[in-house]
Amino acid sequence: MDYIVLDLEWNQSPRGKAGERFGLPFEIIEIGAVKLDVELSVRSRFQEMIRPEVYRQLHYKTKEILQMDMKELRAARSFKEVIQDFFAWCGEDYVMCTWGSMDLTELQRNLKYFRVENPMKKPLLYYDVQKLFSLLYDDGKSRRSLKDAVEYLEIEEDIPFHRALDDTLYTAKIMEKMDMDAVGQYLSVDYFRLPEKKEEELHMVFDRYAKDVSRVFATREHVMEDRGVVSTKCYLCGRSLRKKLRWFPAGGRNYLCLAYCPDHGYMKGKLRLKKAEKGGVFAVKTLKLISEAEAEEVRLKRKELEKKKRTKARREASG
Repeated sequence: MDYIVLDLEWNQSPRGKAGERFGLPFEIIEIGAVKLDVELSVRSRFQEMIRPEVYRQLHYKTKEILQMDMKELRAARSFKEVIQDFFAWCGEDYVMCTWGSMDLTELQRNLKYFRVENPMKKPLLYYDVQKLFSLLYDDGKSRRSLKDAVEYLEIEEDIPFHRALDDTLYTAKIMEKMDMDAVGQYLSVDYFRLPEKKEEELHMVFDRYAKDVSRVFATREHVMEDRGVVSTKCYLCGRSLRKKLRWFPAGGRNYLCLAYCPDHGYMKGKLRLKKAEKGGVFAVKTLKLISEAEAEEVRLKRKELEKKKRTKARREASG
């Protein structure tokens, strides 16, 4: 198996949202990638610019960051030609690696828009190297920029940032310094192509937590009525757990709950409801073993939210 470290650069309408083409907010104009073997050594490289077919003027931010011009891009090949060569270069047995979660989503949007068959596996599991870096060197939640991570690991900055191939080379150098055995289980899930049936729903168990990805539902209410989505099972022993606190809104489209396993202790549940690409709503549920002190924090959070809700209701009633 190979690691394909990918980075994309894209353009958007110079007029912003007003000029955005439906289904294509960002058009890929450069692709860079390096292929690493299991020892994380570079086997080969892929880099090519792509001729814009939708946004034929560069957005000022794109021009400023990438230091390229339209004359250079007009001489490039089309997206369809380049991307077919790219996937042929990838080979058959590989896992994608990106810095952050956006590149694979935008790649698939471009594939769909330009009517190119998507050859990647479904579900698409990949390594978000930015997340892995945080798990190894930070708190697992914060996200550093690529440049900050390079500086933290004292990697020599001998090439520029913000060009596709250069950024993949820096990402590969970061991976080279990582203990991949320690974080290799923490594959991320791309949400562009989602489970369509109940039997396709994802259940992934890691050392620190478990993650479920549901199929798409018509509305938020339909999600919260599904027993599978709102259930809580201990990911260590498989026991169905009684909730100490039922699911409660925790801001935005997030919900929290608190469950208890007699053998392993408190479990914190988090539901994030997300809009699906084709419409509808799906849920990403995580369950994590926590301490009694952390369980008390969940209780306090619910009390604070209920207090704010009562205060708001009184204001509206008096107002």
